[in-house]
Amino acid sequence: MNRELGRKIGLFAVIGLGVGATVGSGIFSTISEVAGVAGSGLILVVAFLIGALLQIPQALSYAELASAYPEDGGQYVYFREAGSRFLAFMCGWITFLAVDPPGLSVMAIAISNYLGVILNFHPAVLRGISILIVIFFMCLHMRSVKIGGIVQAVITVIKLIPFVLIIGIGAFCINPDLFMSTTSVENSTPGIIALLGAIAMTTYSFDGMFAACYVSGEIKNPAKNLPRGLIWSTIIVLVLYVGLAAAATGLMPMSELAQSSAPIADMASKLPQIGAFAGPAIAIVAVIVIVGALSSCLLYMPRVEYVMAKDGLFFSIFACVHKKYKTPHMAIFLFSVLVIILAMFSNLSDLLSYVTALVLLKNCASIATIFVLRKKNGYKPTYKAPGGYLMPILSVGLTFVMFMSALFSSSIFGVITCLAIIALGIPVYIFWNRKNATS
Repeated sequence: MNRELGRKIGLFAVIGLGVGATVGSGIFSTISEVAGVAGSGLILVVAFLIGALLQIPQALSYAELASAYPEDGGQYVYFREAGSRFLAFMCGWITFLAVDPPGLSVMAIAISNYLGVILNFHPAVLRGISILIVIFFMCLHMRSVKIGGIVQAVITVIKLIPFVLIIGIGAFCINPDLFMSTTSVENSTPGIIALLGAIAMTTYSFDGMFAACYVSGEIKNPAKNLPRGLIWSTIIVLVLYVGLAAAATGLMPMSELAQSSAPIADMASKLPQIGAFAGPAIAIVAVIVIVGALSSCLLYMPRVEYVMAKDGLFFSIFACVHKKYKTPHMAIFLFSVLVIILAMFSNLSDLLSYVTALVLLKNCASIATIFVLRKKNGYKPTYKAPGGYLMPILSVGLTFVMFMSALFSSSIFGVITCLAIIALGIPVYIFWNRKNATS
């Protein structure tokens, strides 16, 4: 059975993958969720600013880890190399069952929501269209990682243009009475609790920033292209998100923004003179943007299960590599099937309620592996995070605070789901470990 992939992804595609995976359903669907938690315009903007700044120590830390282990699998690989087979499995287990497929399902649902602004179709039909889009990109990435990477880079460039236009035009149409208002939305949590909860909620908007780490084994010259790609992705996303959040606070009342199912389209509809046409136009842009993010995620996310299967900690079928196309086609196919099932039977709020907390927990624990790995003789990263242990300490500490805030802000359903997924992983790990020992 062929299980080896080829290196076909360049620097431009690395940046396109990171920005493309990040700038998608996160900002287009969850800005209203963040607004609801923040309660005021000022807290909304500060939350996105701090949320973006928190990505910098993470980017520098992940750049070091990825340069040390330029192979597919991302966070799973770091746990494995740190010497904890159990934590490596739990990372992959949480990723597959509770983070990645639900995250893509959020994108599919967001696509159907924005299509509803353009097309007067039944919601079931709109959901069906979003599922067909998932199937299209599934087939594309099963066939070629190189073509998929090029398509992704092109989509990323195209979709950044309207972001720049929205922020630029919005800056001249801001209502001073609304801009970064400090008046809280009714029933919102006041003060520092609202800020921490809002920062935690932005986490999903930034998820995907480090997508390239999952395809490190397929990147050309990873020692140079990985760190550069991660850092440039972080800078680009930071500027876009903070600018968009600031524009939103000056165009819409917070109470209206918090209730919107298509917030960016509704925000654009407030622009004078072109507002009547802006809503549908931005909805089209939103669909393009989210489709690009979905494409990125379908390209890199199934690599975790592929590597786990190679290590004997997941179903062996996930480790199959197509003889002609050199892609993990079965991992992509089975991953996409789960995405489609979740998109058919879930809603946005339920998915986000537990995805956010588990993403933060996984990031916190993954970066903490640096403290163990730096003491190992075989650890030889080609890029080192500046400041000694400062970046990992900042990243782990701040991410843990956000994790606790996310749990505090989550629904009972979200907390129970998080605990259930983690608890279920323990007997599953024992099963796979025993199976490997007897095989």
